[in-house]
Amino acid sequence: MSVTRLAYPSPPVSAALAGKLVLITGASRGLGRAIAVAAAAAGASLLLLARDRRALEKLADEIEAAGGPEPSLVPMNLENATVDHYAEVAGLVEARWGRLDGLVLNAGLLGELGPVRNYDPLVWARVFQVNVHAHFLLTQACLPLLEQAPAASIVAVSSSVGRRGRAYWGAYAASKFALEGLVQTLADELDGTSRIRINSVNPGRCRTRMRADAYPAENPDTLPDPADLAPAFVHLLSDATHAYNGRQFDLQ
Repeated sequence: MSVTRLAYPSPPVSAALAGKLVLITGASRGLGRAIAVAAAAAGASLLLLARDRRALEKLADEIEAAGGPEPSLVPMNLENATVDHYAEVAGLVEARWGRLDGLVLNAGLLGELGPVRNYDPLVWARVFQVNVHAHFLLTQACLPLLEQAPAASIVAVSSSVGRRGRAYWGAYAASKFALEGLVQTLADELDGTSRIRINSVNPGRCRTRMRADAYPAENPDTLPDPADLAPAFVHLLSDATHAYNGRQFDLQ
């Protein structure tokens, strides 16, 4: 599958997500937070999922202060969430809204950087739990809700090391490969049979805590702000990209 550079309007088209309900994982900080702010500014109603309730409340206050719709908060730790937790989230969405228009699979753990021969198996399992298994379970629980939308979009946050392996990136790289596999498999199943589409995005370098952990000597001032990349996700969640399915995009 070829990787293409995504062209997108920045800032996003006004009201591009008006009337849409979007669930974002890892929404409390970094890229997820930036996507939430941009999506709200484009008119979306949001469900914000992350483990840090206080950070979610602060983000919700910021979105409301900017004139966006009041977000709904989903405090959840993806490391220990069970199948029942995801079913409960889907049940609450079903009861209140009856559908879901967008799902952004953004939450992720870096784990440790080092050779596979020395990799801590417990850290490996934690990274796969958050980066792959949690997103599979959430997507599976939400598919019936996404089917109820006129045109639903799932966007998975990938990485360059999830498309070409790199030494010492361990579980993070392997888990992003697995996420890409989930995207391609589901996209093929949805093709021609559903109004749902799913695509992956490699945002590239940006100023996040995870990037700082991976490259501690790097000057953060040389990196794009996550807010500069967020419009691409608004574009993929909008009806303007209804024809995209099973695509791999780079932003840089």
